[in-house]
Amino acid sequence: MAKESKQKNLSDLKYRQVEVANLDKGRKGKHHELVQGILRELEMLSEGAAMEIPLADVGGIGLANLRSAVHRAATAQGIEIQTLADDKNFYVWKAAKS
Repeated sequence: MAKESKQKNLSDLKYRQVEVANLDKGRKGKHHELVQGILRELEMLSEGAAMEIPLADVGGIGLANLRSAVHRAATAQGIEIQTLADDKNFYVWKAAKS
């Protein structure tokens, strides 16, 4: 009886079920290309230097979203960074190794 009840409930589902093993678990948000470009340049950055990223050039992305995306991507690649921002620019650099 429980099996019949479960089958009936599955047919009433609105959404299709998929295997978790078949899902792409990588995160590619809408700012993926921008963030990857920042990380590529960050890798080439001289020690003691910061990248200056004009906020007017980031396609309307809010500072909080940009900062979060860059931090998330850097952490995923094992890069420790620090950031700072003013009214016009977002600055990012590799954290000093202690």
